[in-house]
Amino acid sequence: MKTRILLTTTSFQDTPGAHHALLEKAGFEIVRARGPLPESRMLELVAQSDFDGWIIGDDAITRAVLQKSLPRLKAISKYGIGLDKVDVKAATELKVPVTFCPGVNHTTVAEHAFGLILAIYRDLVNECNLVRKGEWKRTTGHELMGKTIAILGMGRIGKEVALRARAFSMNVLGFDKFWDFDFARHFQVARVETIEEALRNADLVSLHMNLSPETKNLISAQRLALMKHDAVIINTARGELVDSAAIADALKNRRLGGYGADVLEQEPPPKDHPLFGCPNAVLTPHIGSRTYESVARQAGMAAENLIRVLDGRPALAQANKV
Repeated sequence: MKTRILLTTTSFQDTPGAHHALLEKAGFEIVRARGPLPESRMLELVAQSDFDGWIIGDDAITRAVLQKSLPRLKAISKYGIGLDKVDVKAATELKVPVTFCPGVNHTTVAEHAFGLILAIYRDLVNECNLVRKGEWKRTTGHELMGKTIAILGMGRIGKEVALRARAFSMNVLGFDKFWDFDFARHFQVARVETIEEALRNADLVSLHMNLSPETKNLISAQRLALMKHDAVIINTARGELVDSAAIADALKNRRLGGYGADVLEQEPPPKDHPLFGCPNAVLTPHIGSRTYESVARQAGMAAENLIRVLDGRPALAQANKV
């Protein structure tokens, strides 16, 4: 029987590169779908066809989906890093390996974060739209030099943001339970002990934390009240890290200077999302890691992980012990 895999990540499918040849060379039968897929659609797909493996994006991989995919399912390859949409505990109990792709998109996401920062601080989106309409209206922006940025989550991406912030002559604060003292000392990153301390002292907050029950709605109305009224928040991690309604309210009432996000709690979002139409909100459709360079790295690693596990070899990176 030919090995059949399900491929849902659109970045993998839409971007040319050697990762396509890698899958073709493996000789898989490939079934393609356009993610991110809800649990209901995943259940439909696995009911229609048995799969040996999946290459997934931000699809809802629940216990029910996993159970319905057995006994044939042998491997799940996550394209990217975040595993909050995958029930890794259930996969482990059901003896299904879950692989992922650490270390492949930190540069790309950090660059995108600074794109959002500059767009807000220099009002670039509004200015561009005015010129496109034939209006020559010049607004006055702000410099980054001398501003204080608080980076919540000092992993690979957070560190890359810190490097770029230092290049802009910014003061850098960092928050993370696991602290890299050598990095912080070398690049002059000051450690803050609490999120509240970071929010009180920052002109700009950049979110780079994993989504968990503890970090969901991390930026709440109560914590927004601690921030400077001209402060800016950047979110290239997960939409659920913030309370979108509270962010929208703060923007509309000028209790927040700006919000730049590449992620929302529901993607695609509903047409009445509270952030749509908010002043000084710059939103992009989850493209922070979507560059030709980053996709090639992520897709290549995701494909290689799947091939290795299905061949009975160790993955390049595996999230569970099976």
